Parts: sequence; C-alpha cells; structure tokens
Amino acid sequence: MKLSCLQENLNKGLSIVSRAVATRTTLPITSNILLATDQSRLRLTATNLEMAITCWVGAKIEEEGEITIPARLLSEFVGSLPNDKIDISLSPRTKTLELKCARFEARISGLDAKDFPPIPKIEEGVTTTVEAEAFRQGTSRVVFAAATEESRPVLTGIDALFDGDSLTLAAADGFRLAVYKLPLATPVSQQTEVIIPGRTLSELGRLMADQEEALEITVNPGKSQALFRLNNVEVVSQLIQGTFPNYSQLIPQSKNTRMVVNVADFLRATRTASIFARDGSGIVRLVITPGAELGPAKLTVSARSEEIGDDVGEIDATVEGEEAKIAFNGKYLTDVLSVLDEAQVALETTNPSSPGVLRPVGTDNYTHVIMPMFVQW
Repeated sequence: MKLSCLQENLNKGLSIVSRAVATRTTLPITSNILLATDQSRLRLTATNLEMAITCWVGAKIEEEGEITIPARLLSEFVGSLPNDKIDISLSPRTKTLELKCARFEARISGLDAKDFPPIPKIEEGVTTTVEAEAFRQGTSRVVFAAATEESRPVLTGIDALFDGDSLTLAAADGFRLAVYKLPLATPVSQQTEVIIPGRTLSELGRLMADQEEALEITVNPGKSQALFRLNNVEVVSQLIQGTFPNYSQLIPQSKNTRMVVNVADFLRATRTASIFARDGSGIVRLVITPGAELGPAKLTVSARSEEIGDDVGEIDATVEGEEAKIAFNGKYLTDVLSVLDEAQVALETTNPSSPGVLRPVGTDNYTHVIMPMFVQW
C-alpha cells in the first residue's frame, strides 16, 4: 500500500468514521479504523458492530493494500499535522504504517485487515431519498426524546414509517413523545416501518449538517439493517427488532385550554425556573391565565425548592379557553423548546393530570407530548 493525500481531507474523513469506533469492546480490532485503497480513493471504515461508517477520501494511489490502525492514535496524530500532503506507505511483512507529512513522520503498528468485521452490503430492499435539510430538521426534533436506558430496547430507537411520499419519525421514552412528519423526495413502493437506533439517527443528523445532496435510504428485505448513503459517506446500521408502541393513542384529542407564546420568551422563563427546580425534582409549574378586563392573558412560569428558594417569571400569551395549571419536568420543556426555530409555540392542556401537547405555530408536521408531574398547588 502506497499513497498520498491531503492532511485536511484525511483528518476530516477520520473525524467522520471515528464516531462509529467501539469504545468498550470485547473485540479489540473494532477499536481500529480500516484503511483500504479503493480504485483512486482511500476508504476509511469503522464499526462498533451495531453501526458502521465508511468514508472515501481523494488520494493518489501508487500501490493497493489494506490495514487496520488504532483509531484514536491515528486521528490524534493526523489532526496535529500541518495542512500539507501526507505520504502513506505500508510494510506488509511488519504490518507497520508509515506516515510522512512536511517534517513529521510516524510509524504505527496495525492489525491485519482480514480480521476486521465484514461490513454488510445492502443492495436490495425498499429504497427512497429525502432532502438533507428536511431530514436534519426531523432528526433534531425527535432524537432527544428516545430512551437512553436499555430496559425497553424498542424505546431507545426512533420509529420510522415510510408511507407513499412521506416519512413519519417518532420517539418516546415513557415521559414524552415526539412525532415529526417530513416529505420523501422519492416515494416508496410499499409501506415500511422500522426502528432505527437513536445513536444512528444522531450521527446522521450530525453528518447532514454540511450535506446538500439528498440522503438515500435503503432498508433490506428482512428489515434487520438499513443503509444511509450520503456524498462520499455510507452508514450501515442494525435495526432494532420489536414492535413500537401505538403512539397515536397517546396524543390527546381534546383540550380545554390553548395558549400561544413566543418560543424564546418561554425558553428563557423555563431555563430560569429550572435553576430553582434542580432540588425540587426538576418541577416547573405553569399557570395559564386568560385575558380579562383587568389585564392581558399571561403565562406564569415558577419553581420552588424548600432549601434554596423560589422564582416566578411572567410572559405575554394568547389564551383560548379556561385558566389552567400544569407542572412539567423542566428539562423536558427545555429540550423541546431548544429545537424549535419557529417564532411561536402553542401549548394545549386538558387538566393538571393529563399530558400537555406542544405544537409550533405555522406548521402542522410536529407534535410533542409531555406527561405532567403531580404537585400540590
């Protein structure tokens, strides 16, 4: 193996695939990155056995070859080099990779590429494409609501329903539910529902940040794996097996009060209250007051802790319906308000013990449900 490439390109490629390197593993080679020549490019691959990321980097190839190198060592070394050409050569006998850049050079011992786990090839199944910005926005609005603990594995994933020319993403952790609907650029031939691991979707959202081309998605016929193809990057992920809860019945169909407020004001008031809510189980109390002759409609956001003290914030609101009181975990409110880029958000409530529903004003493709906390008023 003998090739040369630019430090900037190799560094970027390593930072992309490093996200899939196994951190705690019983298979040591998954702590390595596979480097292989692929026609006139250098292919970088990393896997943690649940997800694999492959990235292609432009290179001048003189001799073919492949090797696996410790990911962290390689990434840190390449990242510290000047922005110049890197010459890479492999000694097949000693399995040592030699890197030269400007006046720096290093030799790194590797492991045989034949021992690297094979990356599944997904060439048939249900295929579609989706615009990068639509997918990135959809991902950012649901992924944080997935469960992090493994007690119910299906809840650590995001339910993805491909139906005609739309994709519905849903995540729930037992305390909240996020549902986002986005258009597909290419309609699917048959309705398909799969559960994508939350971590895979997080990584895709991150990769889409500087992506302009559409994302191509292929789900294999057995619905056990999915391929996500971007420009010069491919992500192959295992899918979570099981049945996602029927979340449509968790969304309240009626309401007694609907309030509309400015997102930035609501977020500020919630963050301020959350400082005082830390010692009080994270409880943030909301009191919605309709307008009357004595004053305009308002939302009062408060929190109190026996040891520290309390705080109250007021913001202007538009209210339809009766006065309402409800309490939420402040973190859940902050999480959802932080991902909204609309100016206003509506909160719909029925009573203090029923879930609250948040919807951005001006769009009808996002619904966020939060379970209330029971408090003494």
